[in-house]
Amino acid sequence: MTGYGRASAAFAGGTLTVQVSSVNRKSLDLTVKLPGEWESLESDIGERVRKAASRGKVHVDVEFTQAKASAGLAWNEAAVGEALDRLAALADQRRIPFEPTADLLWRVAASQGGQPEVPSADAARPQLESVLGEALRAFCAMRAKEGAALLADFSERLAVCRRLLESIAERAPAVAPAYRAVLQKRLREAGLELDVNDERVLREIALFADRSDISEEITRFRSHADQLAALLKSDDEIGRKADFILQEIGREANTIGSKANDLAISKGVIELKNELERIREQMANVE
Repeated sequence: MTGYGRASAAFAGGTLTVQVSSVNRKSLDLTVKLPGEWESLESDIGERVRKAASRGKVHVDVEFTQAKASAGLAWNEAAVGEALDRLAALADQRRIPFEPTADLLWRVAASQGGQPEVPSADAARPQLESVLGEALRAFCAMRAKEGAALLADFSERLAVCRRLLESIAERAPAVAPAYRAVLQKRLREAGLELDVNDERVLREIALFADRSDISEEITRFRSHADQLAALLKSDDEIGRKADFILQEIGREANTIGSKANDLAISKGVIELKNELERIREQMANVE
């Protein structure tokens, strides 16, 4: 499922920002990007994310940005003094008059400023946990909204599958009589006038009726559909359970199609399998 959450807070003279995003994937693929000084916190971040998501390609981006107003003044006075002393010593060696000016002092200070230090991992941990929690809440809220839309789609498609199955069930009792009529017609066309109650005809019709009987498959299909409907309404994680139930429903649909030996039922099974495939493709991304 797709999702996005972002949160930020003031921290250590700068801003701490956490972004959590995900795209569809059957399993969980987690990546974390954070300042090098905070690499020891990656496992804690991963543990928090795994509690919120079990599927998807999830990326967590942690960024610490120093405030611009203070960044320009963050120089090291000891380093500036050392640099000036080295310049003075070099000038003396070369016998060059050395009289530091305010402009030179500024240039040296600016060159020694560098980047401000990032707070330690231990200092950052409490604030990072708080901001990460806020980002994850927004992330989960977005995924929940998408999940509600998917639930409505699943329920509608499952209802379509049920209607198709009932159409197949209504057609099933007519399959054996239709075969008997076709068999009698073929016998007549072949010049074999056999009585409809002839033992050989009755045996053939009985064998066909037994081979094409799909009552058990229809019963199991209905049972699996009821289980899936109940699962969709539950508060449990439905992804992997639904995958298994859909696999069983698909198996029953395949058996119905192979046993029915009837054009109308075969057409219904094709439509049924198309709907099941659409549900399965979407379900692969749901937790």
